[in-house]
Amino acid sequence: MRKNIIILGSNGQLGKELQQIKTKHNTLFASREEIDITDTKNLKNVLSKGWDYCINASAYTAVDKAEEEQKQAFLINSEAVDSLAKECHKQNIKLIHISTDYVFNGKSETPYRETDETDPINTYGASKLKGEQLALQNNPQTFIIRTAWVYSEFGNNFVKTMLRVGANNHRMRVVNDQFGSPTYARDLARVIFKIIDQDSDAFGTYHYSNEGKTHWAEFAQTIFDIKKLHVHVQGIPATEYPTPAARPYYSLLDKTKITKTFGLTIPHWKDSLKEMLENFDLK
Repeated sequence: MRKNIIILGSNGQLGKELQQIKTKHNTLFASREEIDITDTKNLKNVLSKGWDYCINASAYTAVDKAEEEQKQAFLINSEAVDSLAKECHKQNIKLIHISTDYVFNGKSETPYRETDETDPINTYGASKLKGEQLALQNNPQTFIIRTAWVYSEFGNNFVKTMLRVGANNHRMRVVNDQFGSPTYARDLARVIFKIIDQDSDAFGTYHYSNEGKTHWAEFAQTIFDIKKLHVHVQGIPATEYPTPAARPYYSLLDKTKITKTFGLTIPHWKDSLKEMLENFDLK
């Protein structure tokens, strides 16, 4: 059955990729400028238009800057989500809210499951965790999807940064002791629409990233190899590349729950990276 869907944060990586997916549903894409989720009055008005689903891809994502702008990070990632979830519940709208691996401390040695203890180590992670909690608390019809290491042909991300820097450098130093699995935002967008297609009531928290395990240095080298750029990546410990916000050393997510619940086959990160890069040239 065709659904009416509103997508908030349409100018971000995921929002742009959601726009690339062909779907039978009626969709309205709204940027942060068009619909500010921190404007409660406007949000209530917009959500009263008869929506079946709301996809919240709007977020404060400047991880390092969040250490200085804690109030702004919590306003967008927590307080606004509180209002959004309450209004969705009032209007009987199913909410799909995107979260992050940063809700964990990165000290695990096995992929994180949805039931594992959360313990964010930076402001961004803490603000996103609070948003998760408020969404589930205020709207029982909520899907939380935690993801990690997101990239796309749109916006700012690791892949595009590497291509930009690699265009003028033959050697590069990249962290090799932080582990995870990259996520192609278009794969995540496809999954979101599959969940909507099934009109499932299996609400709750889910993990999604591409399959496989890597570190940032291998990720970078793979980007250059696929694009046939002659760049040598030297791995370095994270201690040699300090950042204002602490990063988890381990970000692998266990995807068993989401694959079994929705019958998904998740591509390996190298295959998805190749798909993205084969038709992408940095302008």
